[in-house]
Amino acid sequence: MVLTIRPVAAALFLIFFSALLLDRAQAGSGHYYPPVTDKLTQDECGSCHMAFPAALLPARSWQRIMGGLADHFGDDASLDPAATAHITRYLTDNAADGAGSRHARKLMRGIDQANPPLRITELPKWVSEHREISPREWKSKDVGSKANCTACHVDASKGYFEDD
Repeated sequence: MVLTIRPVAAALFLIFFSALLLDRAQAGSGHYYPPVTDKLTQDECGSCHMAFPAALLPARSWQRIMGGLADHFGDDASLDPAATAHITRYLTDNAADGAGSRHARKLMRGIDQANPPLRITELPKWVSEHREISPREWKSKDVGSKANCTACHVDASKGYFEDD
């Protein structure tokens, strides 16, 4: 007996199976955070560093960061008020504690809501995930700092932070 699969059925199966795998990759491992999709946010934040996914920090952290752009980790990253308001809204709407952020719930564990961190590298989950990396590795010329996600996670700009 020969089993034949009709082309339409095969195509539907492949679409369903691909969607299932993508959903598991995004939700199951806890290492997927939707990348920045807002052009202004991507352009402004990405001009100096990787535009970090909004879901990596709670809204209150983004509000504090955007409220202190004149001294943004030692640099003046000031923007005009309209751009600042737009980017702040995008980041807070898509933050880790946002209603639609199913990807970032684990990141919120252990965060002091009254005084959330300003750096992704201060999140308890981040610290736990990176505990085995030596200070020498962080300072290597290929990495440079803990904020250089793309040095180790080649798909970080797409929201994937698996070990690469």
